[in-house]
Amino acid sequence: MCGIAGVAGNKNQDAARRKVSRMLEVLKHRGPNDNGIEVWDDAILGHRRLSIFDLSAAGHQPMLSPERDIGVVFNGAIYNFRALRAELEKKGCRFQSQTDTEVLIYGYREWGFDRLVAKMQGMFAIGLWDERRKTLFLVRDRLGVKPLAFAVTGDEIAFASTVRALKAAGCGGDLDEKGVAEYLEFGFLTDERAIYKGIEKVSAGEIIEWRDGKIDKREYWDLPPVSTANKISFDEAVEETERLFLQAVEKRLQADVPIGALLSGGIDSSLVCWAIGKLGGDVTAFTVGTPSDAFDETNVAAQTAKLLGIKHQILELSSEKPPDIGELVEAYAEPFACASALGMLGISKEVKKSATVLLTGDGGDDVFLGYPEHKHFLLSGKIARRTPDFAADLWLKTRGSIPQVGTLKRAVSFLDYSMGGLGAVGNARDGLPVYQQNNLLGERLLDVSLAHRQMNWAIESGRNLLTEFLTYDRRTRFVGEYLPKVDGGTMFHALEARSPFLDAELWEFAAKLPFALRLHKGKSKAILREIVRRRIGEQLANGKKQGFVIPVQKWLTEHWRKYFTELLRDSMVEKEGWIKVEPTLELLDNSTEKKWAPRQLWFIFVLESWLRFERNN
Repeated sequence: MCGIAGVAGNKNQDAARRKVSRMLEVLKHRGPNDNGIEVWDDAILGHRRLSIFDLSAAGHQPMLSPERDIGVVFNGAIYNFRALRAELEKKGCRFQSQTDTEVLIYGYREWGFDRLVAKMQGMFAIGLWDERRKTLFLVRDRLGVKPLAFAVTGDEIAFASTVRALKAAGCGGDLDEKGVAEYLEFGFLTDERAIYKGIEKVSAGEIIEWRDGKIDKREYWDLPPVSTANKISFDEAVEETERLFLQAVEKRLQADVPIGALLSGGIDSSLVCWAIGKLGGDVTAFTVGTPSDAFDETNVAAQTAKLLGIKHQILELSSEKPPDIGELVEAYAEPFACASALGMLGISKEVKKSATVLLTGDGGDDVFLGYPEHKHFLLSGKIARRTPDFAADLWLKTRGSIPQVGTLKRAVSFLDYSMGGLGAVGNARDGLPVYQQNNLLGERLLDVSLAHRQMNWAIESGRNLLTEFLTYDRRTRFVGEYLPKVDGGTMFHALEARSPFLDAELWEFAAKLPFALRLHKGKSKAILREIVRRRIGEQLANGKKQGFVIPVQKWLTEHWRKYFTELLRDSMVEKEGWIKVEPTLELLDNSTEKKWAPRQLWFIFVLESWLRFERNN
C-alpha cells in the first residue's frame, strides 16, 4: 500500500517537480516508510511507500530499470508476483529485490503493458513511464479496490492516488455542481465523476495510455454474465467456492510484516478466520467490542475464535461517544458520509498498533447476494416475466392514485420494481427529493439533475432487474462507498487492507452462477452460509446480518447539535450557494424532537466540515 503521483508532458521541470512534491505531501499518510521522486525530460514520478514486501531499501520507489528507460510507481499488492517472477527469470531477467514492484518493470519489457496486466492477480493502481516511447500508462485493478485519479491540462497529464492530492497540486477547477449533487444524493461520489471539475477517476478494470498529449482508454476486464448453460449443482458450487476462497486467503497471507484479521459475529469475517486457521496462518483476529450496544458481537466472535483456534483480541469502541468528525474529512479525499467509515477509522487506528496488513470480510455480500434487495429484485423479476406488457402500462398509469402509506406503500414500491425496473429503483431513493421538499438546495443546485433519476421505467428492465441492478450497484455503491470506506479508513493509519472476497477469480466464478444457486432455498448468501455450516457451525450459518452501528442521525440531534448549528450560522455551504441554512436549521429543530435526523442533514454536516478542511489546507 502506498501513495503514487506523477506528471507527464510538462516541459517546465521545476514546476512539474513542485506539483509532484505537493501531491506526495498530501499522500504521506498512505506511505510513511519512504518517499522518492524520479525525473526525466518529459515526466516525473513520485511515491510514498508503506513497506509490505522486502522492507529494505531495495524496494524503494519509483523503481527503475537498470537503463532508466522504464520507471514505475505502484500502490497495492500483486499476489502472484512470485510465479510471474519465476516465469521472467526463465527468460533471463535478473532481479535485485524481493518486491512485487520489480516484476512490473521486467514484465512490461517482456510482455507489454496489456499482457502484463492480464497476468497480474491482486489489487493495484500503477503509473508506468516508458522513456523510449515517451508514453505513460495508468491502470487500476479489476474491481477497483485501489483508487487512481488523473487530470489533463493541455498537453500535460497529472495523476495521483487521490483527488485531493491532484487538487493540492493545482490540477482541476472549482467544485463540480453535478459532483456536489451526486454526493448529496448518495452520501458519496461514484467513479463516474469527481468533486472537482477537470479531474477524472480511472475506472475499475481500465487502462489509460497517454502519449504526445493524446489519451487512449481501454477496458481490459469486465465481470462475466450469468451463464445460462451453467448446470452446476449447489453442492458443486459450494465445493468450488470453498476451493477458490481458500486460494484467495492464501494469496493474501503473503507479507513481510505482521498480519491481522477482522472478526465480527458474521459469516464473512468468520470464514476468513476459518481459512486462516486451516492454512496455518499466524494471525491475530480483532473484534470491535461495543459493550453498551445491543448489536455487540463480542461474545459470538470470541466463541468463533476459540472454536477456530485463532488468536483473538477485543478492541473496545463506544457507540455512544461521537468520534471526531475532523478525522473523517481528513481521511477521505472527497466528501464521504458513510457512517461506518467512522468505525473503520477507529478500528484501523487500534489494529495498526499490532499489524500492518489487515484481512477483512468485505465483498461477499456483493457477488454472493447477501443484501435484502437481492431477494426482492429476484422476485420482482419473476413477477414481471409473468406480466403482459399491457398490464405494466396500466400499472404505470394508475399507480399514482393508490395511497402510499403502511403496507400499501411497500406493495406499490414492489410493483414499481416489477413494472418499472431499474428506473423505478433509481427513483425510489430518498436523496435529492428530500432536499427539494424541504427547500434546502441553494441556487447552484436548483437546475442540476442526475442521470440515475432519469432512467426510463420499463417492464423489460423489470424482467431482468437483478441482473441490471448488480451492474448498476457495482458502478455506484460498490466502487463509490464500500471500497473507499475501507481504503480511506485503513490507509489513513498506514494499514493495508486485503479482502479475500474481492478476489477477481472468485468473482468471475460466482458471477456466472445462476441466481437460484446464490439464493438457494430463498437464503441470502446461501453458498457462503453452507460453507460456514459445514466448517464452523449451524448457529453461525443461520445468524442474521449485523454490523457495528454508528448512530450519526441520533448524534446530530444530541451531541453534535450545538456544533452543527454553529457551523451553519457561518457556513461555507450557504456562502458558496449549495445549501440554504434557515430551512436546514428548521429541519434540524424538528428532528430534535424525534431524536433522529434525516440522513440528508448528516450529509450536509459532512459536506460543511469537508469544505472547511479543504479551504484551510
